[in-house]
Formats: sequence, structure tokens, C-alpha cells
Amino acid sequence: MIRFCSSLAAFVATVVLSTSAFAQALPDLGGRSVAVVTENAYFPLQFVDPKSGEAIGWEYDAMDELAKRLNFKVEYQNTSWDAMIQAVSDKQYDIGMTGITIKDDRKEKVDFSDPYMKSEIFMLVRGDETRFNDPKSFAANDKLLVGAQAGTSPFYVAVYNVLDGNEANPRIKLLETFAATVEALKSGDVDLVLTDSAAGKFISDSSGGALKLIGEPLQAEEFGFIFPKGSDLVAPINAGIAALKADGTLDKLTQKWFVDYKP
Repeated sequence: MIRFCSSLAAFVATVVLSTSAFAQALPDLGGRSVAVVTENAYFPLQFVDPKSGEAIGWEYDAMDELAKRLNFKVEYQNTSWDAMIQAVSDKQYDIGMTGITIKDDRKEKVDFSDPYMKSEIFMLVRGDETRFNDPKSFAANDKLLVGAQAGTSPFYVAVYNVLDGNEANPRIKLLETFAATVEALKSGDVDLVLTDSAAGKFISDSSGGALKLIGEPLQAEEFGFIFPKGSDLVAPINAGIAALKADGTLDKLTQKWFVDYKP
């Protein structure tokens, strides 16, 4: 029994020391200010709470935790999605966050962090939709419209995985924000919106049956933060993401925002 307890104590001590060493190994950014830009239009990752008017969401919590552990001060700013990647590339901001899919063509303009979330693209429709249940049956009915935000993964999946590969297809109704596409779907102005599984589950679960996800995933994607090319923040943020994954913080945030949160 004594040897067992001693071994157990030694094991616990090793784990504690290893964890402590890992925490101490995180870079210290010395309290520097970091301008983080977002769109505030992709709930529950980042959005404006209609009750309080406060900007909240999964990405805000994750970034605040990174700031605490890496010792930097966040200065949140806002811009539209269509301007964000270029603005970060031009060094107007230090970091961009808005559920940005890691893609090779975007890497030509900005650097990405390691992935902090993996998701899949699904079809979001009204709760009483029966005219189609997959991309083929949607594409076959030329009266059906899809709402999308230009330049986003859902837009390109709509063009190349659902329709005919024509980015100017008149069946794609372009709207300024993802939230606007969801509102257009609710009102009947469009018949389909493509969304990542995380946001889609949140939207459908909180819609009271007005909306639902259908079919199989159309594409898998990973989200990352973006930086100006050559930014010295990439390595520290990656170290922070690894720490948040390792101790379960990211899983807790996903539970908070995608399961427990009620608008």
C-alpha cells in the first residue's frame, strides 16, 4: 500500500509539474495591445446580443482567454466580411476572427493560426420544406433560390457543390451578412442557406422548429484566426490554442455557446 501511494504521489507530482511547465512555456507578450477585428454577424461565434447590445460569442471568449494567458490587451474593432481579409493583409489590424475557413488561396494574402474548430457545411432550410432534400433535388428545381454572402465558403459550396459552377448564377441571392441570409430564408425570399454545422445546429435548435438542417455534409472545413503575412503573433497564438485544447477550455466554450446558450 505504501509503495502504491508513493507511486501515485510521484505520478501526480509529475503531471502537476508537466502541466505547470507547459503553462510556463507559453509566450509572454508583455501586455502589448493587439487590434482584433471581427464582423459580429456569425452567431454563436461572434454576434451582438439583442438584449444587452453587447458583442459576445465563442470567439470572444476564446480570444479573451488567449489574451489572459499570453499577456496581451485586446482592442476589438469591426469591419465587414468583404473587407476583412484585405484589411488584415494591409496591416490595418493584427488579427481577424469571424469563423474564417483556412484556404490555400487566402494564405496568399494572410497567415493563418492553427485550426481552433472543425466544422462541416450543411443545408439549412425552413422547417416545412419538402421540395428537396439534397443538392441534386435542389438544383433540379430552377425556381429555388439560395442565399449567400459573397466570398464565403457557403457561397463557393453553393456554386460548385450545389449548382453549376457559375459564380454569377442568378439563383444565388447575395446578401451582406450571414445573419441576413438566415432572415431571408425565414421570410421566404430564399429557399436554402448553407452553413457550418456549429452555427447551423445553434440556429435550428433555437428556431422553435422554423428552420432545420437536412442532408449529408457537403464539405468539411477548419476555422483559424488570420494575421498579416509574417506576423510575430502567429506562433504565440498557436501556442495558446494548443494550451486551450489541451486543458479542455475550447470544449467548454463549445458546450457553453453551442449547447447551453439560449438567446
